[in-house]
Amino acid sequence: MGVTQDAVVTRVVDGDTIEVSIGGMRYKVRYIGIDTPETVKPGTPVQWMGPEASAANKLLIEGKPVILEKDVSETDRYGRLLRYVWLREADGSWLMVNLQLLRLGMAQVSTFPPDVRYVDSIFLPAQAAARDAGIGLWADAPSLPSGSPSSLSPLTCDPAYPSVCIPPPPPDLDCGDIRYRRFTVLPPDPHHFDGDHDGIGCES
Repeated sequence: MGVTQDAVVTRVVDGDTIEVSIGGMRYKVRYIGIDTPETVKPGTPVQWMGPEASAANKLLIEGKPVILEKDVSETDRYGRLLRYVWLREADGSWLMVNLQLLRLGMAQVSTFPPDVRYVDSIFLPAQAAARDAGIGLWADAPSLPSGSPSSLSPLTCDPAYPSVCIPPPPPDLDCGDIRYRRFTVLPPDPHHFDGDHDGIGCES
C-alpha cells in the first residue's frame, strides 16, 4: 500500500465519488481506476445502472472510517483527491472499495496514467469475472431506440479496446459518444479513437 491517510466518509456523491472529512476538513474524493454510470453530472441524463452503482457505494462506505491510498497524482482537474479507498471489515481484513465495485459489476475499469498501480494485477481480472458472470453492467441492457450506442448489450466489447468496454460498429462512435479517456487502443481501431496512432484513445 502506498501513501495513506485516515478519513471518514461524510457523503456518497455517486458510484465513484465521495466526500470525506480529514482532520476536520471536507474533501471530494474520486476513485482511481474505475468509472460508474452518471447520476449527477450536469447536462447528462441518469445512465442505466447509475442509481444501482450509487446505492452499492453507499451501502459499502457511507458514514464509515476509511483509509485513502494515493497513487501518483494528488488531484484531478476538478480538484478532487484521487485515491484508492480501503475499508476495514468486521473480521479485520481490508476491502478496497474501487475493486469491490468492479467485482459487483457496478463499475468499469477506466485508466488515467500514471495512476495505474492496480489495473493489470487486480482491476482487469475483477472486471473480467463480473463480465463472465453477467452481473450489473454486464447484464442485458434495457431496450433503447435502435441505433443508439447505449442500446447495444454491454457484453459486446470490441477487443481493440481491452481496458474498457466499447461496442464494435455499427454505429461508428467518436470520443464525444463515450465517457472513457486515455484508454488502450489496439489495431485495427474500428472507431478510429487513436488519431495519432500512439496506442492511446481519446486523449483530450
